[in-house]
Amino acid sequence: MPLILSNVVAFLSAAFLALACFTAADFYRDAEITWGDGRGKILDGGRGLSLSLDHYSGSGFQSKKEYLFGRFDMQLKLVPGNSAGTVTTFFLSSQGAGHDEIDFEFLGNSSGEPYTVHTNVYSQGKGDKEQQFHLWFDPTAAFHTYSIIWNPRKIIFMVDNSPIRVFNNHEESLGIPFPKRQAMRVYCSLWNADDWATQGGRVKTDWTKAPFLAYYRNFNIGATSTSTELDAAGRNRLRWVQQHHMVYNYCADAPRFPNGPSFECKRSRF
Repeated sequence: MPLILSNVVAFLSAAFLALACFTAADFYRDAEITWGDGRGKILDGGRGLSLSLDHYSGSGFQSKKEYLFGRFDMQLKLVPGNSAGTVTTFFLSSQGAGHDEIDFEFLGNSSGEPYTVHTNVYSQGKGDKEQQFHLWFDPTAAFHTYSIIWNPRKIIFMVDNSPIRVFNNHEESLGIPFPKRQAMRVYCSLWNADDWATQGGRVKTDWTKAPFLAYYRNFNIGATSTSTELDAAGRNRLRWVQQHHMVYNYCADAPRFPNGPSFECKRSRF
């Protein structure tokens, strides 16, 4: 089989398998709405879910089960128009003192401005590892897939299967805590944070635009191996995203960290 045709067949096969996996998602089976007093709604027989925010309350849901490692996929369509002050989330977290957490947070914007994708990693209650990106598409016009791959060696944040960030486990070599001992649930929410979310809190929520709505679908959780590595194409894509779409990196924030960046910042991003 010619190489080009072989690549096309492989791509279509992978796409078919991904679609088959996604269509198995069921919010009735796998998730529960935990707050919002009716502002969260499961749709389409369990295939979708909407969260709503007004000036009384936001809303949220969580997975019914806890997980220690895995690949976590969620398709989101974010709040359109003037979404300044709103935060839509998809993250993993344990509970209690010294919790672990892996964050996707989508910070709203004034109309015509790009969303900011805020990522962070907490281990044993300590975070301060933020990286932020602007997306290269309109995340309100259609659903896009956001993924967290978490295994004992690393965490990979992905957007439409493109890696945007890799956080490696340097616990043994550098003594930097890594989330690998506490099982976590999946959490998603839509809430108001106009004291910090948009331009550092300078742009406030316009409540005349409420209620704000975000949509979730194709919630999927699968296994991942400890050997998950980016291939050459994945490493090139990661470089492209970080060079052209990263807007904040804690590793480069000298005023915030006058004693120098954390040790893991000096290691390879892969």
